[in-house]
Amino acid sequence: MATSRADVGNRVSTVLARKLGGELLRLREDAGLTQPRAAEVLSASVAKVTKMERGWVPFRDPDVIALCKLYGVTDSVVLDRLLGLAKTDRDRRKAKGWWNQHPALSDMVEYVALEDIATHIRTWQQAIVPGLLQTPDYARALAVGNGNWDDPDEIEPFVESRMARQVRLTGEQPLQLWAVVHEGALRQLVGGRHVMRAQLDHLREVARLPNVKIQVLPYLAGAHPGMTSAFTIVSFAEPGSMDVVHMDTTSSTLWLESERDAAREGAIFDRLVRLSLAQHNSAALIDGILKET
Repeated sequence: MATSRADVGNRVSTVLARKLGGELLRLREDAGLTQPRAAEVLSASVAKVTKMERGWVPFRDPDVIALCKLYGVTDSVVLDRLLGLAKTDRDRRKAKGWWNQHPALSDMVEYVALEDIATHIRTWQQAIVPGLLQTPDYARALAVGNGNWDDPDEIEPFVESRMARQVRLTGEQPLQLWAVVHEGALRQLVGGRHVMRAQLDHLREVARLPNVKIQVLPYLAGAHPGMTSAFTIVSFAEPGSMDVVHMDTTSSTLWLESERDAAREGAIFDRLVRLSLAQHNSAALIDGILKET
């Protein structure tokens, strides 16, 4: 299911709630049961079941447990995963994060809120250095280059918010980041030679962090499954257990929330990893590009 954040009256649809609601909907349909039957078990209205399946409301653990029992879910791993999603969504809804005070983030608010509570991120970028790895000057040059800013004064708050996100890479429980970047993104002179030299040097430094993996997909890899779009897989437990996929297009932000979609993008990422240079060879290529820049 590909959707973006939505507000429906005073109900707020969130990525994680939609993911959980979608999985409960699938389980109900697989069990051959109706919404009225689910509502009966919850001692609630059909309208409440509809809101839950569409991700418009936070989930209570007793409701999730009751529905899973009704739907015949006997696997404790599946139940624990669904309860984990419910808790993560409740925590995300209550969070009073710094991102809410950054208008420059605009459509990125939902993504940054999830990034803040994620455990792992796997990202594939074909044209640019990933946001979590950008220097201020590189981010500034990108903002100027895309030409979407009506007011140039809005660029600095945007750069500040991007740098604030990078705090997740350090600390007691740092985000585990695995970035695959195309060689072309490292050779593109964003901001000119001085800016790119500093950006490449920054990549060398951050790649030394134990929680960061950077691999480069070289030109010599030829055709590959990531040629049509960049994407980021956000995980809230071990990768593969609770994943959502974020994609940016020129006109909108897309979330792929179903288990099937997440698994497909995860398989594409794995394929890109296999086609990419190993970490030490990637570091050597970055060194070589830096010397040429």
